[in-house]
Amino acid sequence: MAAIVSGGRHLQRQLFQEQYHSIMRSLSFPALGKYIDLLVDAVCVVDKHGHFLYVSPSAERIFGYSQAEMMGMQMLELVHPDDRERTINAVETIIAGQPEPHFENRYLRKNGEIAHIMWSARWSEENQCRVAVARDITLRKQAEAVQQAVFAIAEASHNTEDLDSLYQQIHGIIGALLPAGNFAIALYDAPTDCISFPYFIDQHQPVPACQSLASDSDYAQLIRSGEPLLLDALQLVTCPMGATPPVQSWLGVPLKIQGRTTGALVIKSYSEAASYSAKTLELLQFVSNQVAAAIDRRQLIERLQQRALYDRLTRLPNRDLFYDRFNSAMARARRNNGMLSLLFLDLDKFKEVNDSFGHHTGDLLLEAVARRLELSVRECDTIARFGGDEFVVLLENIDHPAQSDLVADKIFQQLTQPFDLNGTQISIAPSIGLAHFPEHGDNEKDLLHHADNLMYTRKSQRR
Repeated sequence: MAAIVSGGRHLQRQLFQEQYHSIMRSLSFPALGKYIDLLVDAVCVVDKHGHFLYVSPSAERIFGYSQAEMMGMQMLELVHPDDRERTINAVETIIAGQPEPHFENRYLRKNGEIAHIMWSARWSEENQCRVAVARDITLRKQAEAVQQAVFAIAEASHNTEDLDSLYQQIHGIIGALLPAGNFAIALYDAPTDCISFPYFIDQHQPVPACQSLASDSDYAQLIRSGEPLLLDALQLVTCPMGATPPVQSWLGVPLKIQGRTTGALVIKSYSEAASYSAKTLELLQFVSNQVAAAIDRRQLIERLQQRALYDRLTRLPNRDLFYDRFNSAMARARRNNGMLSLLFLDLDKFKEVNDSFGHHTGDLLLEAVARRLELSVRECDTIARFGGDEFVVLLENIDHPAQSDLVADKIFQQLTQPFDLNGTQISIAPSIGLAHFPEHGDNEKDLLHHADNLMYTRKSQRR
């Protein structure tokens, strides 16, 4: 049966070749074939049904198929699926008599790679065929795509709101250039000797735990050496990847800032059809420079924002950030006829702690108080340090003032438990004042004033 099919294809090719030679004889250019064979671009003759009647020798360099293989082939079988409808429309226009000097589409080479082709084609009514010249513009298209990716990454570093959004955009940009469904960004922090994975997308593996630079993982090896690492399936058999199914291809490039390796960009494939090569490595390494710069810039912005909006000692929001969140919460409460509460508190006899044990112990106490406050409220609530030993807590979405009273009681219980600060036992008690919107005011000034007054009243009573 196979022999019959093979013989049929051979006969079909012979018929297409005879048809082609008949056309060439009718054109009265007996020596034309010799010159066509010398062209770098490929000359193609296609019948009205889309079958190749002839391709010049250059077609093998462009498409990967030999002349014999392409003769009689259906052209649309080679066209990239996403470009087939557009190609059919262009063919109809050409057959209608409109020449097409600059039509571009994508073809799938014999090895599965994508080739970008620019066609110059016209229809021969007498011979009922299309005569076209195919120019391979893949390298130009790849260069344009890389340049666009570099610009897009730079733009993302300016426009994204945070690092998580930046990582997602970087993944999307690189995924448009090459197979990158499994994608990871690893960052190394020298003071803590930790390789972390702030962005990790993988079909089969969970996010790895923090790794030491001295570990034997591929990520650590890559960051230690500062050199790209390309591993195939055979090399990965002995690697502790722990993936099911096994990884077929693994490619990582270092992220560098001013010659210093700060992390790595890693892509991996579980499919034999999407393996990485030296070309892929070169492409990923080129864009990695812009990726490293974008991440470094976004990190710098977030560090500056942290310093501007957060208390450096307790890492809690400062006054500026508190007022911003308070105004947003107040607007939501007014819009939804809701309620919110303010808790104003300070630490009784905090000055005595500083005087007796020193300011370092006082700082440790403030940090410990901040952590206990975080344990006492919800994630949607805001705790801010106003300065010294004064803290403010903003509680949103309160259904009844009694809920805030329960939070205040919880805070009091948390802060009256003894603190162990490097072996020094410290016991304190907070004074807490409460104010509710809209019961005690409809603006920040009135609410803070009410809570502050109540706090000092309770402090005086306890004294």
